[in-house]
Amino acid sequence: MKNLSIYFVAIFAASLVFTKKALAVCPICTVAVGAGVGLSRWLGIDDSITGLWIGGLTVSMIVWTINWLDKKSINFKGRNITTVAGYYLLIVAPLYFVGIIGNPLNFLCGCGLDKLLLGIITGSSAFYFGASWYFFLKEKNNGHAHFPFQKVVMPISPLIILSIVFYLLTK
Repeated sequence: MKNLSIYFVAIFAASLVFTKKALAVCPICTVAVGAGVGLSRWLGIDDSITGLWIGGLTVSMIVWTINWLDKKSINFKGRNITTVAGYYLLIVAPLYFVGIIGNPLNFLCGCGLDKLLLGIITGSSAFYFGASWYFFLKEKNNGHAHFPFQKVVMPISPLIILSIVFYLLTK
């Protein structure tokens, strides 16, 4: 458990180093996602819901890192794929090795898929979709948001909606 705590502190510290003021998923979104992960584990919420928020946090950190690399003009072949694969490896591998992912008691009945892994995949996709949709709508509106805090609401909303759906399915 101590190693897992050190791991999360290291990720949090790294995320502070890679922040950027513009063209990234906003810091408020990342803090909200991080708070969602901690709160859900503390409350004993199903791992599929926790995974949603871990997936969203992972996508946020990936976007920050890629934007930071762009700002520093750090380019190499396969940079984006390496960044994505690296973050998922840093997130999933420790969870697997400490027995959180892959625990036979944590599989969905009948389909053999780990709840936390399902949540991470679904949450990553939902957060990415919400953030991409925000940038698409902003571009269509001459570079302006349609309402205040749209940059926060759009990536987080799919995670909230899916959390409710997963809660209803797993209760």
